[in-house]
Amino acid sequence: MLYSASYLRDSTIMSGDPFSDILRFTKARSLATGGFSAGGNWAIRFPAPDKIKFFAVVKGACWVVIDGEDPIRFANGDVGLLTAKRSFVLASDPRVVPVDAMALFSGAGRSAVTVGNGEDFAQIGGHVLLDPASGGLLSDVLPPWIHVPAASPHAENFRWLLQQLVEERAADLPGAQLASAQLAQLLFIQILRAHLKTSTPMTGWLRALGNPRIAPALRLMHGDPARSWHLDELAAACAMSRTTFASHFRASVGVAPLTYLGQWRMRLAQRRLRDENIAVAVLAESLGYSSESAFSHAFKRMSGHAPTAYRFIARAASEEGDSESRGVRTNEAATG
Repeated sequence: MLYSASYLRDSTIMSGDPFSDILRFTKARSLATGGFSAGGNWAIRFPAPDKIKFFAVVKGACWVVIDGEDPIRFANGDVGLLTAKRSFVLASDPRVVPVDAMALFSGAGRSAVTVGNGEDFAQIGGHVLLDPASGGLLSDVLPPWIHVPAASPHAENFRWLLQQLVEERAADLPGAQLASAQLAQLLFIQILRAHLKTSTPMTGWLRALGNPRIAPALRLMHGDPARSWHLDELAAACAMSRTTFASHFRASVGVAPLTYLGQWRMRLAQRRLRDENIAVAVLAESLGYSSESAFSHAFKRMSGHAPTAYRFIARAASEEGDSESRGVRTNEAATG
């Protein structure tokens, strides 16, 4: 007998909200790590980030020059998200020779600095940490660069978040670190929501979430992945014929609907094998497989490893990644 839907939702990542599911699955966590104020003529070169970076202008304006791209004017309230590993310059004028950010922010605890008189411009920045094993599910579908202008209708929700982030950093109240992290997390979600509402080309599941004709099927599959979904059920939820639905889904996601369901089941299996001591037979049943053997064959076909072997490898990699992550976080302030 299959486990009940309520058990599955409580024991793994299933909410019927694919966007939330994937953010939880990839352990996407935003941190506000630094900022600076500036005045006069100034320019700062930041190294290529090794993780997703975001920044927002909270006073004045500046130029953003990403390697390989034309300069972009950022006004007060503009927010940027950089996923590509490219160095970039923030400047009052693109012609100003930049100073190195690593030197500017050097020194223990220096998460904010002042350049010049600091009266013209202010910026806050941070990083988005992703699970080393599953983070690609999110990072691989994002464009190299997202710019959400303050004048955009999607940016209205940013204003309060940015104001609160500035106040938390300035007031130094009890719980400021946790409050800033929660606000940064909301800011990241709002950036992704704004991106979903644009006409910018997208790929994979992110493109499907931006397609209201396909989203109902994704919600059904994420809400109950153990169910033996039939194509006609998913098509009916999207008010399409089987043929039209299958065509639209493949065009949006890149794979057939039931292939996507199988892939999501395997991702859930990977996560639970790594994080829980669940028996393989119980895991197989909870994900809708008729036998442990059928599940194991499907899992090995997708991951290249039997479930028990994958558990050992994934846990070793997770422990190593956690150790490296702790070391990285101690130096994050050096990149603003």
